[in-house]
Amino acid sequence: MRGGGLWQLGQSITRRLAQADKKAVARRCFASEAELKKTVLYDFHIANGGKMVPFAGWSMPIQYKDSIMDSTVNCRENGSLFDVSHMCGLSLKGKDCIPFLEKLVIADVAGLAPGTGTLTVFTNEKGGAIDDSVITKVKDNHIYLVVNAGCRDKDLAHIEEHMKAYKSKGGDVSWHIHDERSLLALQGPLAAPVLQHLTKEDLSKLFFGEFQILDINGATCFLTRTGYTGEDGFEISVPSENAVDLAKAILEKSEGKVRLTGLGARDSLRLEAGLCLYGNDMEQHVTPVEAGLTWAIGKRRRAEGGFLGAEVILKQLEEGPSVRRVGFFSSGPPARSHSEIQDDKGNNIGEITSGGFSPCLKKNIGMGYVKSGSHKAGTKVKILIRGKPYDGVVTKMPFVPTKYYKPS
Repeated sequence: MRGGGLWQLGQSITRRLAQADKKAVARRCFASEAELKKTVLYDFHIANGGKMVPFAGWSMPIQYKDSIMDSTVNCRENGSLFDVSHMCGLSLKGKDCIPFLEKLVIADVAGLAPGTGTLTVFTNEKGGAIDDSVITKVKDNHIYLVVNAGCRDKDLAHIEEHMKAYKSKGGDVSWHIHDERSLLALQGPLAAPVLQHLTKEDLSKLFFGEFQILDINGATCFLTRTGYTGEDGFEISVPSENAVDLAKAILEKSEGKVRLTGLGARDSLRLEAGLCLYGNDMEQHVTPVEAGLTWAIGKRRRAEGGFLGAEVILKQLEEGPSVRRVGFFSSGPPARSHSEIQDDKGNNIGEITSGGFSPCLKKNIGMGYVKSGSHKAGTKVKILIRGKPYDGVVTKMPFVPTKYYKPS
């Protein structure tokens, strides 16, 4: 299932549950449930009213008892706890793990200070995006990274293929896939004060993009101050046997203000923050430059190249890309993935990749790709929805200001 439809699917499920017998709807919607993988929090989701849907081969909560609109707003006002254990965490180790990884990603991994990380992109030979990932240099011989659930199989096959070739030439690199751990994302203004109750470490000293291994609620966790909502928050890799206890402790310490939140609100939150969703806003034919991720290409990497597709990407940096990812406000119904974008003369100039109604701004937002020259903020466009044109305007992203915790 493509992520861009999560918000719509959540609304559809909500309507159907309100209008029909819940058990009958559940049988129709979730017929393939037995074939899906389940996180260790599956029973916890069910017990808390999670409405489960198939996503990237997993049974995941799309929402809980509150609406997607309400849970989106609550994340920005208070906080949200997401189960993102379907994503794949892995460690690369060995004295050559950094030069090895730099052959596959655009980031200046060597330039990262120990305990810091960055968003990066795995590229192919044509410069296209295989996946985006948050990578962290734990230390010079240990890299921790998390890849998307829907890309897990192709990402691991890609890494393994190149690792075998690298090791055959004497390179010292190995990996461990953290299937023994679960991943929770705690996001929102209450994330830090709530989590502080559960650890002795001073979280005020951990800034956006930084990483630490520490004890949280009695378990050894990997803690990264990051997330995909635009809010301050953390991703917590916790031993799976401790995951449910940690989730319960977080909710309890927040006194009901931090809520369990599903994939529907996660999608609207990341769209409001102007963040790409792989499979919608980035795919194998889209380069990081076209996707507006030029900032993620390290300065040294721009000078030296050395990653897959570098020739294509460096040429785009020099000459400019032919298409660009931009944001939109629009009238009429919310624009959806693949809606055509036209200029004021009716010429096709691109398409929407993600769109929806912003619960926080109370208006339609979207992102997509347009031809260079039509990408400047304020450019008026028409967006075709079910064959009918509606007014739209190119706008800067993020739509909702980000609140990452950085040094003042």
